[in-house]
This record gives sequence, C-alpha cells and structure tokens, in this order.
Amino acid sequence: MKTNKELINSMLLNGALKSQNIKEAFEKIDRKYFIPKEFKDHIYDDRPLPIGKDQTISQPSTVAFMLERLEPKEGEKILDIGSGSGWTTALLCQIAGKNGSVTGLERVDELVKKGRENIARFNFGKNCDIQKAGKTLGIEDEKFDKILVSASAKEIPKELFSQLKIGGILVIPIQNSIFRFKKISAMKVEAKEYPGFVFVPLIKEE
Repeated sequence: MKTNKELINSMLLNGALKSQNIKEAFEKIDRKYFIPKEFKDHIYDDRPLPIGKDQTISQPSTVAFMLERLEPKEGEKILDIGSGSGWTTALLCQIAGKNGSVTGLERVDELVKKGRENIARFNFGKNCDIQKAGKTLGIEDEKFDKILVSASAKEIPKELFSQLKIGGILVIPIQNSIFRFKKISAMKVEAKEYPGFVFVPLIKEE
C-alpha cells in the first residue's frame, strides 16, 4: 500500500501540487481520517472513493489542482461548499490557521455529522466548522476571500459572486471543467477554464 508521502511526491512530480503551504497541509491532514474503513487499502490511491450516500471524496491530485487555483492563504475567510467527509475543509483550516476561518457546507446530514467528527481530531477550534447547507447556495449576506466548490454545477452559479470580496477567488467544477473566477470589481469577474474533470453533481434545492 502506498503511503501519504508517496502520494504527495507523485503529486509534486505530476505538477498538481506546487505551493509550500498546500503541500504542508497535505502532509498534516492525512486522507486516511476521511475515508470509510472498507476502503483502507486504497487511501493513498490517486482516485476518488465512495464516502456513502452516493457521494465521493475527490481524487487527491484534483483536490491539489483546485487548491492551487484557489490560492488559499493564512488568515483568510474561506467557504467550502460540498465538504463531504471534511477533508477539503480540514486542508483549508490548516492553511487558513488560527487567524483565518473556514466554513464547510454539506447537504447530506450523515456527512455533516461525520465531517464534524473528522475535523474535530485536529483541534482547529471554533474558526473551523461544518454546517448543514441551507436552501440557497453558499451563505447569503457574508463575504469570503475564497470559495471552493467540490461538486459539479450545470451552469455558473452567479449568486456566489456576491459572496466574494473584491479580489476574491471562486474555484468550481462546471459540467466537466474546473473554472477559476477572480472578482476584479463589483461588476467584473475574470474567468479561466480547465477542462477534463468529472465530479458528483452539485445538489441545489429548486
């Protein structure tokens, strides 16, 4: 079985992982704590794995790729939509540190509970939390430095742009591409597309 160090080295070699703060987060937030026991032989395989309720924990190199595009920094306020078993939330909490804050949002009740249990072992404190997602996408009336979405939307969810600070970044899968949006001003958003990815669909209440 591969080790976490071997997984990280492979991501460094293939170019998915580059930044020191993101590399350190992968070293400290081991994927093994976020995967059901029946998949323990595949913890460090670079592929998505089921976590129950038709949801998956994303492929590590895809998570690294998205975090590199998100550019999370210490002290930032970050929103993690589709937190699943809590791995991406924990990675972001490690990066944001005690001066930052990370809120994970998850629609599946069992995963909200499991995600909270999983991140609790790292003692991040009250600035790192997973909440049950509401009817609207994101958190209305709040502004974030960064927003990560880990499930695929059918179209660009423009309501998230109003939740971004000026200069803030949104990274989200739309159909089979990952998009990076940077909010340049109140009226202008810069977009870049990275095609060739597959995600579980983003659940939105109609």
